[in-house]
Amino acid sequence: MIHHVPVRIDHRRPENLGDRIALDFTKTMRFFADALFRERHGHRAIVIETVAAVPGMVGATLTHLRCLRRMSDDQGWIRTLMEEAENERMHLMTFVNVAQPNLFERLLILLVQWGFYCAFFALYLVAPRIAHRVVGYFEEEAVISYTHYLEAIDAGRMANDPAPAIACHYWKMPASATLRDVVLKVRADEAHHRDVNHGFADELGGKEARESAPYPEHAAQLDAA
Repeated sequence: MIHHVPVRIDHRRPENLGDRIALDFTKTMRFFADALFRERHGHRAIVIETVAAVPGMVGATLTHLRCLRRMSDDQGWIRTLMEEAENERMHLMTFVNVAQPNLFERLLILLVQWGFYCAFFALYLVAPRIAHRVVGYFEEEAVISYTHYLEAIDAGRMANDPAPAIACHYWKMPASATLRDVVLKVRADEAHHRDVNHGFADELGGKEARESAPYPEHAAQLDAA
């Protein structure tokens, strides 16, 4: 039996101008993603995950450099953000085995990833709290998107094929696992990224963070490393 973490569809209400800008930007990106991909959930996942792996790496890099300059401890942020980036990359590797991107999508990935990396790097330099809030809202939308993916599988609009071998290895699932099991695992990861990044944004805003630890399924592996 495969254990799946329960997932809530949560929304953090914007509390100030920075939060509203982050939410409006996220909703704009969601509009274009819906227009481009509609029910092509596997292809949407490939393009989105190439972008989703950027913030964790950017945040970890800039936090690492800041801690070096200040000669201070990172309070676990670097490891958490690096693990987030790696997790998102594994999502990508999984869905590449589910739906092969076409030429247009590959070109779109090049343009969007380059533009997003530059924009997010600049944003994190000047306003890291807003940057983490953007990621929190991105992950809220990711949870919704993967919920729609599950609904399509359950309704028979998409085949519930066997899970790719890379997914079985990464999430330690049995060979009998299916695509539905994979989507459940990915959705749980995205929900945790949502909570972690909203927590980081709260912490940077002077509030007590609700959650800022590596997500549960891999925290033990990190501690053992």
